[in-house]
Amino acid sequence: MSRIRVLARARVRAAVVAAAAGALLTPLAACSSSGSSGSPDAEAKPGAEDRPVTVTVTPRGEKVPAGEPVRVTAEGGRLTSVTVTDGEGHKLAGKAAADGRSWVSDRKAVPGAAYAVKAATRSEGGTAKSTEASFTTAPAGKVNKVDWRPGTGTTVGVAQPISLVFDNPVRNRAEVEKQLRVTTSNGTEGSWGWIRDFSGRDRVDWRPKAYWKPGTKVTLNAELNGTDSGADGGWFVRDYTTTFTIGARQIVEVDLDRHRLTLVRDGETVRRIPVSGGTPGGDKRSWRGTAVLMAKEGTINMNSETVGLGDAYDKMVDHSMRLTWSGMYAHAAPWNARYFGNSNHSSGCIGMSDADAAWFYGQVRPGDPFEITGKDTKGVVDPGNGFGAWNLSWSEWRHKSALR
Repeated sequence: MSRIRVLARARVRAAVVAAAAGALLTPLAACSSSGSSGSPDAEAKPGAEDRPVTVTVTPRGEKVPAGEPVRVTAEGGRLTSVTVTDGEGHKLAGKAAADGRSWVSDRKAVPGAAYAVKAATRSEGGTAKSTEASFTTAPAGKVNKVDWRPGTGTTVGVAQPISLVFDNPVRNRAEVEKQLRVTTSNGTEGSWGWIRDFSGRDRVDWRPKAYWKPGTKVTLNAELNGTDSGADGGWFVRDYTTTFTIGARQIVEVDLDRHRLTLVRDGETVRRIPVSGGTPGGDKRSWRGTAVLMAKEGTINMNSETVGLGDAYDKMVDHSMRLTWSGMYAHAAPWNARYFGNSNHSSGCIGMSDADAAWFYGQVRPGDPFEITGKDTKGVVDPGNGFGAWNLSWSEWRHKSALR
């Protein structure tokens, strides 16, 4: 082979290499059709046929049933992004599968809403595509509402539970309980328990295994919007949240046999107060066990007919502190002064002098436990009669969870 021919072939090879390099460095021309576009960084598989990606969104249609998450799937490629927006402009968060073939929203579609879905995909051959879809959900035929305690921003005692009372029956208890998230500043162990409220309505409470540690910050996020209560219950159409703080460790020890109330704060006795409890031997007896101070109601009218005791009394009562829904209070009872510290002679409440009641009223807060002992009582406070969950063992309470 002559030297000239070798040089010529070398020049041809160099030209081919240079042309190939130029093809790699020169950007591809952009083009679009039906939302598709080429991309210089497309990772096309060698020899892959560039078929279009098929995107499926569920639910789909108009006035579809609520209560299901939004699902987006891609066939023939991968999802690169998914955006779901409701009619008010709020985005529905979600997660994509590791293989990029599907995406599921974290929350369920809520009743009476409109949703717009945008899904970006990349085909096996590397072509990008954008797909849009929309659907609406049927409005709620019946709505379930919630009354909750404690209120947000409050400071409560160490026995205060989180309590949710529902307007309508809750049959899908496990589904509802899954939407209730409690977070604490110190990892407090606790459990939800389903009970019947004194009003007859369904109720779920969250209590710690033991009394709260003072200073604990507590937050409830009840992400119920879009959850079905079940038969006769209706839909939840909003979320609920509350944040509160645990105050000092105050325990009120009530000894009905000794006719004495003792306020203990952080393990130290603050004061002992002579009291008179419910009259023995009948319906006027007091309850025993742990009752939790529900509210400080001040001066209120107390009428015996409202608690099934006929016309025994009808009077204005000062420094009233509610302990049960059935009508047991701690309060000022100057008409019973001769019985304080000596005998039980009330209609079921824990009475004390005006001066002692005024002082005591200023010391306690909702959530403080009243640990009541005595031989002749009506029995132990029921979990639904106020906040009586503390009268169940921890094992008994946990078994009331729908997720046990």
